[in-house]
This record gives sequence, structure tokens and C-alpha cells, in this order.
Amino acid sequence: MQGFYLDELSVGQSAELTHVVGAADIEAFAEVSHDNNPVHLDEAYAKTTTFGGRIAHGMLGAGYISAVLGTKLPGPGAIYLSQQLRFRRPVKIGDPVTARATVRAIDEKRGHVTLETVCQVNGKTVIDGEAVVMVARRDA
Repeated sequence: MQGFYLDELSVGQSAELTHVVGAADIEAFAEVSHDNNPVHLDEAYAKTTTFGGRIAHGMLGAGYISAVLGTKLPGPGAIYLSQQLRFRRPVKIGDPVTARATVRAIDEKRGHVTLETVCQVNGKTVIDGEAVVMVARRDA
């Protein structure tokens, strides 16, 4: 299975996915990442924080960006080279997170694509940044 080839991409092209964050998602992420910060796992503790309750790991949200890049745009075969992230707002249990990637630049010589990346909840940005990926060229 192959995603888009370099010559099939254009500036402005975008793709997205939406996922409602559940407690099980947060708990599974904590398990695989070993990030057991109580703000993510302990409701009693989290209620004492400025968030007023449990929040998702920031990198869980960033994982949804990775999912867009790896499955939709550019899709299977794309190789992550870098990702810059800014965490703007917390994501809470039950929030529908929409992750979107938009092509901003294509470096034909190197086979690299720069994408604007963003996660939003109800139209408000929770994560934004920029990714660079390597994309396959079509066999000549």
C-alpha cells in the first residue's frame, strides 16, 4: 500500500481525521509511554489543578497528527523527519479532536514535504505546528 507520490501532492492539499478522546485512550497512552502523571490518570488530583479534571497527554494529540500523515496525507510510505509542536489548550475526556495536515511546501530535489499541522476541539486550536516528511517518488 502506497500513499501519495511526491508528484501527486500540491500546496494547499489537506486531509484530516477526528477522534473522540476517551478515558481508555489516555490510560492506554500512559501504559505505552510510561507517562503516569496524575493529571492524566487521577481525577481527584486533576480536580486540584488549573484544568479542573483529567486531561489527555499532549503527545496523544500529536499522535493524531502522525495518524493523518501516515494514513491519509501523504499516507503510507511517508517518513517523518521532524515535527514542531505548540500545545495551546488542554484536551479533556470526551473532546472530539480533529487533526489536520495541509501541504505548505514541496522540495522536489530532496523529496521533502512541509505540512502545517493542527489539532482542534470544537473549532479551537489545541495543538499547532509544522511537520516535514519524506515522500516516495514514482519509479521512472
